[in-house]
Amino acid sequence: MSMINVSNLTFAYEGSYDNVFENVSFFIDTDWKLGFTGRNGRGKTTFLNLLMGKYPYSGTIKKDVEMEYFPYAVKDMSKYTIEIMQEICPMAEDWEFLKETSLLDVDAEALYRPFETLSNGERTKVLLAALFLASDTFLLIDEPTNHLDAEARKKVGAYLNRKKGFILVSHDRVLLDSCVDHILSINRTNIEIQQGNFSTWWQNKQLQDAFEQSQHAKLKKDISRLEQAAKQTANWSDQVEKSKKGATNSGSKIDRGYVGHKSAKMMKRAKSQENRMLAAAEDKSKLLQNIEQTDSLKLTTLRYPKDILVQAQDLSLFYGDQQVCSEMNFRIKQGDRIAVKGKNGSGKSTLLKLICGEDIRYSGILEIGSNLKISYVPQNTSFLQGSLSDYARQCDIDESLFKALLRKLGFERTQFDKDMKDFSGGQKKKVLIAGSLCQEAHLFVWDEPLNYIDVISRMQIEELLLSYQPTMIFVEHDIAFEQKIATGEILQKE
Repeated sequence: MSMINVSNLTFAYEGSYDNVFENVSFFIDTDWKLGFTGRNGRGKTTFLNLLMGKYPYSGTIKKDVEMEYFPYAVKDMSKYTIEIMQEICPMAEDWEFLKETSLLDVDAEALYRPFETLSNGERTKVLLAALFLASDTFLLIDEPTNHLDAEARKKVGAYLNRKKGFILVSHDRVLLDSCVDHILSINRTNIEIQQGNFSTWWQNKQLQDAFEQSQHAKLKKDISRLEQAAKQTANWSDQVEKSKKGATNSGSKIDRGYVGHKSAKMMKRAKSQENRMLAAAEDKSKLLQNIEQTDSLKLTTLRYPKDILVQAQDLSLFYGDQQVCSEMNFRIKQGDRIAVKGKNGSGKSTLLKLICGEDIRYSGILEIGSNLKISYVPQNTSFLQGSLSDYARQCDIDESLFKALLRKLGFERTQFDKDMKDFSGGQKKKVLIAGSLCQEAHLFVWDEPLNYIDVISRMQIEELLLSYQPTMIFVEHDIAFEQKIATGEILQKE
């Protein structure tokens, strides 16, 4: 059995005054199937890079196992897939590559095609297969299923469930539940490891949060009661002490020794109450540190004057001369939340772009309501750069509301002054979603909005959509999200 021991790990990026990690200590059994979760910007990818030895740090990371990182950087995409797999794992035979990729439902012919001709799903699968064939390695798998359709995610989850010895960074609850036996979570103030899958960890976290909140409320009441009692006891002590110089009501002299003893006893009681109060305050300060801020989000929807916003009849879409989907028939009515489903490459994003007014070649009939206001969240985030204030001005949205929504989605205030190009993938997605929520719209069109977004934020967005029930059409491969949100579906067939 091998271990990865992390002791007193402290790390900050060069030029930054904020530590990403501070005095972090824990150990990992290299036989574990470890799910890695935490809010965006907490340092999940940074930690994987530290394990790979890419950055200097203080503290120690002891490991006696080689590590490989996914996604693997393919330098020459024009090479045949089998050649790239051989570069990753030169000791494996071709039949082993074929056997391993067959577990992921990759056609054998894909291995003898240029890697650049493979779909995103095929690339993910063949690289995972090659990396797992490399013996005596511990895999660091960083969000492997972004952009993969639901069926491909199931295959990857089932494949990982057969393996051991990896850290899987993912925000897909269903995927984590299908293939991990431990959860590594980056919390607000620490890192912890628990045995079990994501659902087990989340249930434990909710129970712990509820216990801490009840303890916090109890200690708050205790502190208030002790403060009053200590103040009252101190007042009594002062009054008794002053009476030493006086006389009784009958005119007889006061027994100063008795009064002094009584005064000291009251002072001791006051001191005891003060100590209990300080202990309760210290206990209270240790609570709620890892409770995530999940304030409710808000959304402004417009009601369209007609019941039907969009409808299609025998609609087919084309990439150039190639037809990507055919003969779709659907309606988007007021209050609908329509999920567009289908395999990668079946034209899901193309349909959303067409509804948003992009110049897409199609046949059949597509009717879009006049003066329909649409709020669009694209799949791509690479165009984001500059400040959040600049973005708010460009989109003509309220900057204060925009930043307040980002705070609720887990942004730290320190992020507000940074260039968006330096944001993590999840933070960029949150910029697009927060911007969309600031817009008044009849129809919300979201294309894979949850890619890279942390689980807690996903739950916040689910709660928002179920509460406000906007009219929307979306593409999303998070099965848990789609099952909760969708009121109907459009199935894309190639």
